[in-house]
Amino acid sequence: MGAIAYPFHIPDELNATKPKEFTSGSRDDVKLLVLDPASGGTIHDRFNRLEEFLLPGDLVVFNNSRTIPAVLKAKQSGREIEVRLSRRIDENQWEALMLGEFIQTGHTLQFSERLTASITGSGSEAPLCKLRFSISGTALMDEIYRIGEPIRYEYIDEEWSLDSYQTVYASVPGSVEMPSAGRAFTWEGLNRLKAKGINTAFLQLHTGLSYYENDRWPNPKHHPETYRIPEETAALVNRTRESGGRVIAIGTTVVRALESAVDLNGRIRPEEGTTTLYIDKSHPLRAVDGLLTGFHEPEASHLDMLTSFIDTAPLMKAYKEAIHKGYHWHEFGDMNLILPNRCKP
Repeated sequence: MGAIAYPFHIPDELNATKPKEFTSGSRDDVKLLVLDPASGGTIHDRFNRLEEFLLPGDLVVFNNSRTIPAVLKAKQSGREIEVRLSRRIDENQWEALMLGEFIQTGHTLQFSERLTASITGSGSEAPLCKLRFSISGTALMDEIYRIGEPIRYEYIDEEWSLDSYQTVYASVPGSVEMPSAGRAFTWEGLNRLKAKGINTAFLQLHTGLSYYENDRWPNPKHHPETYRIPEETAALVNRTRESGGRVIAIGTTVVRALESAVDLNGRIRPEEGTTTLYIDKSHPLRAVDGLLTGFHEPEASHLDMLTSFIDTAPLMKAYKEAIHKGYHWHEFGDMNLILPNRCKP
C-alpha cells in the first residue's frame, strides 16, 4: 500500500548523509525548529538549547530501544538474497523483507555455518514474509549481531557503524531502524534537562521497517510493533499530567506506545504487547502534549501523526520554511519540536 504524499519536495542537498559528530564534533550540533501548534508560529534555534523551551516539571519520555544490525545476507540455491528483519514474532521467528530474484519457499536460506532459516508463510502485510530460524533466543540475537549490518537507505553514501545508528541511552535491543528522534541527545544535554528540573522516563517500542523499497511503504493502519511501558514510566506520566506538567514524547514511537496504553481518562497503564494503532488528526491525544521529532518524507505516515498535534496547513508552512532555511532530513538531520505553551486541560 502506497502512502499519500504531502505537497512538498526535499532537494537532494537536504538529505543528511553523515552523523554530525563526524562533521562538527557533537551529535547535538543540529538545528531546532520550534513550532507552536496554537498559532503556527516558528522559532529557529539550535538543538543544544532544547532545555530553554522546556519547563521545570515537564516530563520528557524516551524510547530506549536499541538498534540491531537487521540486514542479513543469505544464499538460497546458489543465489544471493538480502534479508531485512522487520519484527520479532517469538524466540526464533521474525517477519522480514526479502530482496532478491527467484526466492523460493520451502528452500533453506543459509546465513552462516551456524544459522539457516525457512520461509514459513506471509507476514502481516505484503511484501513481508515469516522466517523461522534454526537457532533461537539469545543465541539467535548473538548470531544476528555477528553477521548483520545496519539498514542503510539510498541517501546514505557511506557505511557507518552500528554505533552511528544508536541513541546514547539505547539499552534494549529490538529496533531494526533507529528511533532517530533521540539521536541528537548527548549525556551533557540529558544532564542539562535534569539540572533544570525536567524529568525523564523511558519505554520501549521496537521499530519495524519504514520502507519496503521500490516505492513501497507499510500500511500505516496495520503496521504492528511491540512495546513495553514500565510501571515507573506510567506513574511518572500520570503524575505529570495530574500536576499540570507537559508530557513531551521524543519521537513518534513514544507517542504510539503511550497512546496505545492510555485509558479514556488519560491514565497510562504499565503494559507490554503489540500495537497497530494509527494516529492522525482524527485521533484525540490523551497521553502526550508535545513531540520532538525529525523531519519526515512526503510519503511518510509519521506526518499523519503530526497532524494530531498541529493542523496540516501550518505544519506544511513550517516544513516549507525549513526547506527554505536549509534544514536537513532523515536520521542524521535536524529536529522539530511541536510544543504547546501550556498543558491541555
